Amino acid sequence: MSFQYRLADTQLNQWQQLARRFFPVLCQPRAEDSHKGSHGTLGVVGGCESMSGAIVLAGSAALKSGCGKVWLGFLQNTLPVPLLPQQPELMLATEQQLLARHDINGWVVGCGLGTSQEAFECVDTLLVRTSQQPLLLDADALNLLAVHPHWQASLFNRNEPAVITPHPLEAARLLGCTVADIQANRPAAAGQLATRFQAWVVLKGHHTLVSSPTGQLMQNPSGNPGLATAGSGDVLAGIIGSLMIQGLPTMQAVCGGVWLHGIAAELLAANHIGPVGLCASEIVDAVRWLRNRLIIS
Repeated sequence: MSFQYRLADTQLNQWQQLARRFFPVLCQPRAEDSHKGSHGTLGVVGGCESMSGAIVLAGSAALKSGCGKVWLGFLQNTLPVPLLPQQPELMLATEQQLLARHDINGWVVGCGLGTSQEAFECVDTLLVRTSQQPLLLDADALNLLAVHPHWQASLFNRNEPAVITPHPLEAARLLGCTVADIQANRPAAAGQLATRFQAWVVLKGHHTLVSSPTGQLMQNPSGNPGLATAGSGDVLAGIIGSLMIQGLPTMQAVCGGVWLHGIAAELLAANHIGPVGLCASEIVDAVRWLRNRLIIS
C-alpha cells in the first residue's frame, strides 16, 4: 500500500548530509541508460515449510532497495505458491532449482531456512559455489555455522569476505558463550566474531555494531524499539544483500544498509506507524522512500 510519509525538512536534510558523508555511493543517481541487469540479480535462499514469509520479506526488501531482480529459493520440495500476488516481481523457485542457475550475482542465505539435513547441505553447497560472489549469512545459516565449525575454512578462502548478521543469541552460539556474555561487552563480541570467521559482522540490537574482518568497529546511530519485531532481521538481510550486488563497497553496503533500516523505523514512528505494533513489511516501503530522497540530484 502506498503511503505519503511526512517529515520535517530539517530532519530530511540531516539524514541526507549524513548519508552523503558516510555512504556516498548510496546517494549516486542512476545512469540514464541503466537496465535491470545493471543492478544485479540476488538469490535469497531459505523459507522452509511454515517459514516461507521470511524470504518473501527479504526479497521484497531487496527489490525495493534497488537491485534489478530477485529470485527466492524455497527449501521445500514444491513451491508453496505459484506466484506472490502482492509482489509478482519476485521470481520463485525451489532451493534446488535456484542452485542450478548461473545468473545470480550474490546471495542471502538463512531466512527461515531451518536446521534440517537439507538446510545443512544447502549452506554447505553455497559456501563452495559462491566464493567469488557476495554472500550474507543470516538466521538459521548462523545456527548451522555454530555447529559446523569446519565451514570456517570456506569463509577464510573467499574472494570477498562474507557478511554475518547475528542477534545476541546467535552470536552466543557462534562464540560458545551466553547471551549475557555478549551483552556485557558487545564491541568485544563483534570483534571476536569478525576475527573467528573473517567476515563482516552485524551484531544486531540497540545501537547495532558493525565490525570489519580486520576489527574496525562502527556503531549505528539509527533505529528505535519498533525494529524488535518478527521479520525485521529478514528485511535487514535483504537490504544489505541488495546493496552489495548493486556494487556499493562492502563497508557502505553493510553500514549503509543497517543505517537505512534504522532510519526507516524512525520515519515510520514520525508518521505514527510504530514503534508499538510496527510490522517488518512496513519497513520495506519506507526504505525505498528514503533511498530515493538521499540521491544527489
